[in-house]
Amino acid sequence: MNYAATIVSVAPLRYEASHKSEMINQLLFGECVIITDSTKDFFKVTCLYDGYEGWCAKNQLAEVDENFYTTNHQKIITTSIAEATCNGQNMYLSSGSFIGCINHHQLNIGNTNFVFNNTYTSPIHLQKIMFSYINTPYLWGGKSIFGIDCSGFVQQVYKLLGIPLKRDAHQQAEQGNIVGFLQEATMGDLAFFDNEEGKIIHVGILLNESEIIHASGQVRKDKIDNAGIIHTETQKRTHNLRIIKRML
Repeated sequence: MNYAATIVSVAPLRYEASHKSEMINQLLFGECVIITDSTKDFFKVTCLYDGYEGWCAKNQLAEVDENFYTTNHQKIITTSIAEATCNGQNMYLSSGSFIGCINHHQLNIGNTNFVFNNTYTSPIHLQKIMFSYINTPYLWGGKSIFGIDCSGFVQQVYKLLGIPLKRDAHQQAEQGNIVGFLQEATMGDLAFFDNEEGKIIHVGILLNESEIIHASGQVRKDKIDNAGIIHTETQKRTHNLRIIKRML
């Protein structure tokens, strides 16, 4: 079994082995994957963190040994954007990136914060992480401070709390415990939203029973009631509430 780790700030994970193919996810610096197939320019990989599969350009990965994941996936950057150098060249890393030396790619971090064996500590801790993503632009398949989608936002926030979640909203909806009513919700509960066919298509993190933070256009705070999300500026309903789950 061959392992690899990301050596760029953000690497697109694509549906097919082509730069023209849809981006379905991203790999942040230091993320470890298992290589399951290859073409001339791409590896098909499975992300060790959440089991997500896709194709990544070979020149954005470096092969590592089997022990890399357990020995290097402990320090995680929490600063929104961290300045670093890799082999003497400047680069910027998003929160959620891993700190470690990947073969010949020597990473040096500037003034930044990171967590070691990260764990949830308090609602204030959670709120600080959530609001560090405010105004991050929406990007389908994104999960970095440079661009993020709804489930990527939720996954990364919980990653910084030491709680692993699946990648897509419908997968996350299968985790955790059901909260019966919105009025029983507490900060950190996840609210899921469906379309007319009943498919889960959106997720956000509740601040309380009347406010939610989610990625829609950008990471933003909006109102929520028993029917769903109400856009703060337009006062229009944008998403229909399906279920609330508690992960903490």
